[in-house]
This record gives sequence, structure tokens and C-alpha cells, in this order.
Amino acid sequence: GLVLVIVVGFSVSGPPVPAVAASSGSQGAFGLAMVFVLLTYGGWNDAAYLSAEIKDGKRNIVRALMYGLGIIAVLYILVGFAYINGLGMAGLAKAQAPAADLMKIAFGDTGVTVMSIIVAIAAITSANATILTGARTNYALGRDWSLFRWLGHWHGAKSVPVNAMIVQGIISLALVGVAMVHDKSSQGVQNMVDYTAPVFWLFFFLAATSIFVFRRWEPASARPFSVPLFPFTPLIFCGVCIYMLFSSLAYTGTGALFGVGLLAIGAVLVLFKPQRPQ
Repeated sequence: GLVLVIVVGFSVSGPPVPAVAASSGSQGAFGLAMVFVLLTYGGWNDAAYLSAEIKDGKRNIVRALMYGLGIIAVLYILVGFAYINGLGMAGLAKAQAPAADLMKIAFGDTGVTVMSIIVAIAAITSANATILTGARTNYALGRDWSLFRWLGHWHGAKSVPVNAMIVQGIISLALVGVAMVHDKSSQGVQNMVDYTAPVFWLFFFLAATSIFVFRRWEPASARPFSVPLFPFTPLIFCGVCIYMLFSSLAYTGTGALFGVGLLAIGAVLVLFKPQRPQ
């Protein structure tokens, strides 16, 4: 689908792109925009969830992350330029579904139908990948904490953590239900961002700061991965996470309380049940 958009976008020409005037937008507006821009890149880290099941993980997990993120970044940049070339800056700003609008310019209503089918298939495959990778975090929780031992059950015949996948499905349906009750309009994606974005960036920040902790605990010989340009790369990443955390909180407002509330419940459970299963 992305390749088709790129080819069509550079094959048709929209209105000329006007000269960019001095921006009057605030830094806060840039941060709010980046909440959704970086949401489109979400999933680049999902390969890490499968690290325990990847052969030669010390080498291949790095390759999967670097190659995957590099390819997606190049494709998305090309898609952005294709939209600008095919729709023009003004048309892109007004477009609710830019890929469909671009295909309509090139192929009419048939192009819109084809793109709709492609988007539907892409959504299904993305959901499938999220189900397979996301359940691994619940499975790991069950393996590490006795309170959630039942989540750590692995179905031998099916080679999947069945209980963890079921719980993930229930949580997902609950989030959809809450979003529908909170706002019955079509702003479902915005509602999901309200609940998840602050927690998402908080955990990215915590994961990055753990690098400094582990480097104090473990000798260099015990570290499975090296960190190029340490400590500058994790510090830069932590700074970006803090900026995005505040930007997402500024956007979501009270909507963030749902995700933060669930996080607080989890923190309490960890405090009262810290032991690991034997």
C-alpha cells in the first residue's frame, strides 16, 4: 500500500507548493503534532518483545530493530513527499483520508475502493502483529510475578501464551467500550491516544533510564548489547521522551487519567506482591 501511494503520488501533480512563511506556531503546537506523527511510527519496538524466541537474539534483535525502523522511516518520508506532490500542501491539509484522495485523482472512485481494501487488509495484519507481540508482555508478567502466574501459562501445542492473549483481548475491548461511552463521535483514534500516549512515553523514558542502572549493576562482560556513544544517545532519547510525555499530557488533559489510573493500580499490586514464583 505504501509503495502504491508513493508511485501514484509522484506520478500525478497537485497545485504548486507555496513558499513556507515564518511559522507563528508555538513549540507546544509542534509537540502536539508530534504526538500523532510518532504514533504512526509506533510498533518499531515490538520486535524486542520476541527477543527470547529469536535465534541468535544478540545479533538478530538489533538487526530487526535497525532495519525495520530504517525501512519504515524511508517509506514514510517518501509517502509524505508523495502526498505533497500529488495533493499540494493545501489539499493535504484539508484531506481526511489523503491516500484515498490521491488514488481518486489518479483512478477515480475505483482507486478509492482499491485503497480502502488495502487499508483494511493492512489494519488486520497490523492488529495480528500487535496481538502476537503484545501478549508477550503479559506472559512475561505472569512469569515474573506470582500474583499473575496464570498469565505465564504457555500452550505447548499451539506455541502461544493463550491466557495472556485472552486478557489482552478483553482489555482491548474494554478500551474500545470506554472510548465509545466517553465520546460517541468518530474520534476513536483521538480517544485511544488520550488513554495510552502518556503511559507510552513514560515507559519509554523508564526503559531508557534503566540503561544507566544496569551499567552500574553489571560488569561490561555481562552486557548483551553495547550502547553507541554512551551516555549521549540514551540521554537524548530520555529528553525526547520527557518532551513527548508533557506534550501528550497537554493534549489529552483529563483523558490521561484513565491510563494513569490503571498504571497506579498496577504499581500498588507490585508493591503488595513483589515475590517471584518459584
